[in-house]
Amino acid sequence: MENKIRMIRIMLVSLLIGVSVGASGCMPHSTGSTEVGVRTIKWSPFTKSGVLERVYAPGTTYFFLPIINDWNVFDTKLRNMEMTITRGQGAHFGPDDLLFKTIDGNDISLDIIIAYRIAPKKAAYILQYVAKNNLELEEKVVRPLSRNITRNLFGELKSEDFYVATKRTEKADKVLQLLNEALKDYGIIVENVLSKDYRFNPAYQKAIEEKKIADQMAERFKSEVNATVEEYLQKLQFAQGEVNQAIAKADGNFEKEKIQSNAYFEQQGLIAKAIEVEGNAEAQGIQKMVEALNNSGGITMVKLKMAEALMNKPIYLLPFSETSGMDLKTTDVNGLLKTYGLQKAAQDKMQR
Repeated sequence: MENKIRMIRIMLVSLLIGVSVGASGCMPHSTGSTEVGVRTIKWSPFTKSGVLERVYAPGTTYFFLPIINDWNVFDTKLRNMEMTITRGQGAHFGPDDLLFKTIDGNDISLDIIIAYRIAPKKAAYILQYVAKNNLELEEKVVRPLSRNITRNLFGELKSEDFYVATKRTEKADKVLQLLNEALKDYGIIVENVLSKDYRFNPAYQKAIEEKKIADQMAERFKSEVNATVEEYLQKLQFAQGEVNQAIAKADGNFEKEKIQSNAYFEQQGLIAKAIEVEGNAEAQGIQKMVEALNNSGGITMVKLKMAEALMNKPIYLLPFSETSGMDLKTTDVNGLLKTYGLQKAAQDKMQR
């Protein structure tokens, strides 16, 4: 009996479906080139109702019954959510910049761009638990989290830090990291965080700009002083090099003269030593000769030497007698010899 009732119900449902199909027919459901589709079954006798886990690919068309199915699409291309003070430019028509205080208590306004996209495989999850379309997803999740995290992190900077591009970039990178951690469960991937213009209170901003100008002037003067010091250091090094060169040259000349003097001294010492040896030898020879002359053989040797000296020498005999009165002690022997020599030469001439 129960089986029969169940069969009747199935037949009735099938009949209703057939009537519906015949009356309205299947409707086309399409996705764009960057879109993915998500189908929701509202009622079906063959499967449970709800959001299907299947994600329909971009650039295709599918046919479903319009009454018992819902169709949602999500654009997965990169989206730029710009929050700026400029009216009509950002995600909202009016001023949408971030207002907060720096860590040192100054009010600041910051323009920022969050570039993000949806992970296609997460489209069914987003539809089931988060939002029905891209706009709702941005307003409910991406926008509030982005504004909150950006204000907190950039609020850690001092007022002057905003003038340093590297410090702003470091904070933007940190915002990117924290946003991806916070949004990954929602199927949202943040690709880039870009900080743009910032604005302080006009009076404070003017003071900051004047201080920056003064700092730049101070840095310029500091650079000029360092350049001058460097120039004089180079000149000092050059002069020191010349002095060292002169010292080295003088030391070289000194060593050269010292070597030459030492060589000359050694040479003279050797000469003196040779003279001393020669003198000692000569003295010893004379001493030996004296010793030889002091004995009987020495007298004979003296006689022989006298004979050798008188050999072939003319010898003159002078008349000498005690009565003649010639005294050899007072006689000019040389004059006498000369007189005898002239007379002898005259006699020889006459004989010829």
